[in-house]
Amino acid sequence: MSGKADPRRAGDTGTSRTKLDRGRGALGPALELVHTGRAPTRAVLTAELGVTRATAGAVAAELEALGLIRVDARPGAAAGSQGRPSHRLQLAEDGPVALAAQVHADGYRAALVGLGGRIVATTPGCEIVDADPAKVLASVVEAGADLLRRTGRRCVGAGLAVPSAVAEPEGLALNPLHLAWPVGAPVRQIFAEQVRAAGLDGPAFAANDVNLAALAEHRHGAGRGARDLLCVATGHRGVGGALVLDGRLHSGSSGLALEVGHLTVNPDGRPCHCGSRGCLDVETDPLAFLTAAGREPGPEVSLLQQSIDLIRGHYADPAVRAATEALIDRLGLGLAGLVNILNPDRIILGGLHRTLLDADPERLRAVVADRSLWGQSGSVPILACTLDHNSLVGAAELAWQPVLDDPLAVLG
Repeated sequence: MSGKADPRRAGDTGTSRTKLDRGRGALGPALELVHTGRAPTRAVLTAELGVTRATAGAVAAELEALGLIRVDARPGAAAGSQGRPSHRLQLAEDGPVALAAQVHADGYRAALVGLGGRIVATTPGCEIVDADPAKVLASVVEAGADLLRRTGRRCVGAGLAVPSAVAEPEGLALNPLHLAWPVGAPVRQIFAEQVRAAGLDGPAFAANDVNLAALAEHRHGAGRGARDLLCVATGHRGVGGALVLDGRLHSGSSGLALEVGHLTVNPDGRPCHCGSRGCLDVETDPLAFLTAAGREPGPEVSLLQQSIDLIRGHYADPAVRAATEALIDRLGLGLAGLVNILNPDRIILGGLHRTLLDADPERLRAVVADRSLWGQSGSVPILACTLDHNSLVGAAELAWQPVLDDPLAVLG
């Protein structure tokens, strides 16, 4: 508990303080339940935590005193309901935020993200990525710091999403293939230095962008409720994958798990950066689609946006339709192999893959079912990612995690 007097708690009795002391260990789990939308009322919070109603009330009051949630004591009963309605629990709209940053082949962006995965403010995307990671990260952090100055929000920390495997525990970007950054660039250290140089409080983190997209979707989007969630996505260049097992992101022994982009789906296909041929990375990304459709990439917008616009606006064109079907078949072949190995209970697709799913969902599901052992006995749901800027939201989740683990230690 904070040592400062709080007028909202001026009437606390010794009994209520005792209840809070008993529930201090529940502050983090309680905040995570509200953060992920699983505890919309105090009654649900009580049941989920397995505590008394009084203890749950004290826990909710402490989270409100920390400026993280709002407790609506008079929510109003729904029509036809009986008994006293439970207090509603809402995330504080004016509460603290995390600074989130994302760098990709076509630019970078910064955002402020509150609890619940809500993007409070964001900068316009920059389209120039320098070959020096320090210059890029200095620019994106400064953009985020400017958002903080303009909004006046408290910052709990910062998270960075990059299109590369990030080795743990050093935080090295091992394969930033589409950024022209040095292999093994210490992106976490550089990012943390820029965060400190900007005068920002809180820890700094960095991780792979698709891993972070999966984390965000699992907590706030299309992956909510899944136990074993597979996410496959192609953004601006290349293909990435991520796996959430038993509700936690599976990153392997050193952060390098699930490099799905290098599954071979066309043995006679394009040469890949890894030295093989026909990998998902070069057979199902935006550049592969534009090439298959006979379109010359233009400089006006990103390759991803050009591909999405082409499918949505010109699907009747035989060349566009043929290219879409070819990529769907290759993607389905890769997903079927992953289903055989991982047996997920849900697959979510992001970036261009989401648009491929929207274009012909039955074709993609049929390819996966025909090629996968488990698909024959029980189809795996294949859904589109639902969050805008999910890698940014996931980057913010990294910064929010210490607060979710122990709100009082971080903010008290």
